[in-house]
Amino acid sequence: MIRCLHKYWLKEFVRIFIMIQALVMVLFVFIDYLSHMDKILESDITFARGLWFVLLKLPYMFVQLTPAGLLLAVISVFGIMNRSGELTALKSSGISVYFMVKPAILAGGVLAFLMLFLTETLIPVSMARSNHIRYREMSRNGGIVHAKEDIWIRSGRALVHINFFDPAKKTVAGISCTTMGPGFKIASRTDGARGYYENGRWILEDVIEQSYDPEIDDYHVFITPQKVVSLDLKPDDLDRMTQRSDEMSYTELRKYVEKVTAEGYDATTYKVDMYGKLAFPFICVIMALAGAATGMRDFVKNNLPLGIAVGVGFCFLYWFVFGFTASLGYAKILPPVVAAWVSNLVFLCLGCIYLIQTE
Repeated sequence: MIRCLHKYWLKEFVRIFIMIQALVMVLFVFIDYLSHMDKILESDITFARGLWFVLLKLPYMFVQLTPAGLLLAVISVFGIMNRSGELTALKSSGISVYFMVKPAILAGGVLAFLMLFLTETLIPVSMARSNHIRYREMSRNGGIVHAKEDIWIRSGRALVHINFFDPAKKTVAGISCTTMGPGFKIASRTDGARGYYENGRWILEDVIEQSYDPEIDDYHVFITPQKVVSLDLKPDDLDRMTQRSDEMSYTELRKYVEKVTAEGYDATTYKVDMYGKLAFPFICVIMALAGAATGMRDFVKNNLPLGIAVGVGFCFLYWFVFGFTASLGYAKILPPVVAAWVSNLVFLCLGCIYLIQTE
């Protein structure tokens, strides 16, 4: 009987979860496609290519929305059982709340590992191709070429190389600006250890400037603590064109962090994202606990929509706290691993307390 009870619960859960995810995915494709319609019309890509751009983001959106879909499905299953009196009958038979929540935790654990699998395999590839269509084919920005470690920008006769860009602080490190003269000969080169964008211009620090003098057929070298350079480039352009964290798996991101750290650059932003890739999927277990506790509450028996509203509010609260702690990590107020995991620990405690109160 006990095994049949778990099978029954899982069957109902899978049915409702698939319905919720399918509905949300269809709405996402429809809304996202229409929101990019102006860019599709302005570019040379076809409508089918634009649709493919949206579909490539589905694995990423599936992972982002799975915790919410899990929570709503768990609330719905337990809420329906609560309203029909099945929970009352099970409790009167001596079955505890902790036993009934086991299949929900199992479902949360399975979905957490599924999210990790997709994050490591499919999502980096699909998001890289989607971003390529958006930033290269739609915007026709052919002046920037990016890879995991380096950014190359071509602007007229100048060639700019940036070794590292911090998307949180909007700063660059290891920047070189090379200007080409007649005959493709290097006319000047400016190297800066760091750089930041202020009042519409780039300011480089610890600068070494080399300028070619045709009279002596050699270069003059100048060392200055600071220099203003004119680049047709903004931090937002770099943010769009650099390889984003969602294009890298945890393994790739870890290797990138190790490389950046070994070169002496600040990789705090990427460290927070790296630990976040491991922390975020396990919110599914917490959502399962919170959903079960909510669905078993007495008020859900007569008002299931209210229980679903409580679940939606719980999701928004988690994403707010997760984003807030990540921001504290970017700002170095919290260590990266703490910034990524502290929201999970807090909500795990809240979910356990909520479930104990239900019992």
